Amino acid sequence: MEPSRHIDRLIEIMAALRDPQSGCPWDVEQDFQSIKPYTIEEAYEVADAIERDDLDDLCDELGDLLLQVVFHARMAEEDGAFDFGDVVHAITRKMIRRHPHVFAVSSADTPEGVKIQWEEIKALEKAERTQRRLKHGKDPSDEAGLLDGVPRALPALSEAIKLQQKAAKVGFDWSDAAPVLDKIEEEIAELKAALAHGEKDKVGSEFGDLVFALVNLGRHVDIDPEMALRGTNSKFRRRFSFIEKALDDAGEDINAATLDRMEDLWGKAKAHD
Repeated sequence: MEPSRHIDRLIEIMAALRDPQSGCPWDVEQDFQSIKPYTIEEAYEVADAIERDDLDDLCDELGDLLLQVVFHARMAEEDGAFDFGDVVHAITRKMIRRHPHVFAVSSADTPEGVKIQWEEIKALEKAERTQRRLKHGKDPSDEAGLLDGVPRALPALSEAIKLQQKAAKVGFDWSDAAPVLDKIEEEIAELKAALAHGEKDKVGSEFGDLVFALVNLGRHVDIDPEMALRGTNSKFRRRFSFIEKALDDAGEDINAATLDRMEDLWGKAKAHD
């Protein structure tokens, strides 16, 4: 079998890998749950290639992510649920339907108008999904809550943002950043109290509350907490590498370096940023 630019070849390859008699033993034994972590990992690797502005890696990582889509679709096809064609049909239908200002007649000619139209169309799609669940014998009340549409498998920071955004739509939100800052100070005080009493479970809970409040602040000042933290992580990597190189150039072992020595180099690393 030869490589190809066409999706049909990838679908054929996956079918061959999943063949119970002649396929790959590892691929054959996988299921949705076992593959799920790889799907999440591949999405992160796509994001990493974008972060590094490495288009060569991005091409490879997008292929790996596409493989995950084909893998899940193949397993669903084997279960008689849907196939890759159904996945493509569902997303093309959704995109055409959600963009009538592009593919049909629409009065939405401003970014705000498009956003309002988008929400109206999503509401219609949610109603249709409820009907489909009823048709397949599933209880739509399982997803009846306002927050139930937020996937629990999201990274925690992303989940927090989406939960807050959902709650804000019905008015459960602060009007600006000032009261959020007050809330952060309140959470810091509660965390200090928990630490003082040595209550480990309470410390974990209060720490989570503090992070949630910080995410809320980011949302109010239009800063993506995930991207902000990634930026800080990159900065930490860069500065720590400076420390390692400086110590190595001086013939010093980092394992023997004192905190004061490393703090001094950290200050010099900051000056280079």
